[in-house]
Amino acid sequence: MHHVRVVVEGRVQGVGFRAFARREGERLGLRGVVWNRADGAVEAEAEGERAALESFLSALRQGPGGAAVERVRVEWFEGPSRHRGFTVAASRPW
Repeated sequence: MHHVRVVVEGRVQGVGFRAFARREGERLGLRGVVWNRADGAVEAEAEGERAALESFLSALRQGPGGAAVERVRVEWFEGPSRHRGFTVAASRPW
């Protein structure tokens, strides 16, 4: 299975970014989790079809209204499914 881990930096906390990421992930049929980092960034891990993951990354690069995305770091990897649905966590879930 295709997986992507992404760290989004900028004005991304306190603007609904995690809820936006969850909605986009669900809309695209992905599974994963998104959480706030202590350094002010938002991090997400998602899994699914490669094309859907690419669309997810495009959405995160834009972010919701009120966000100001400055940098996006992406790491791709392969492996078995790790998630059920798409969830929002307050902090790193593992």
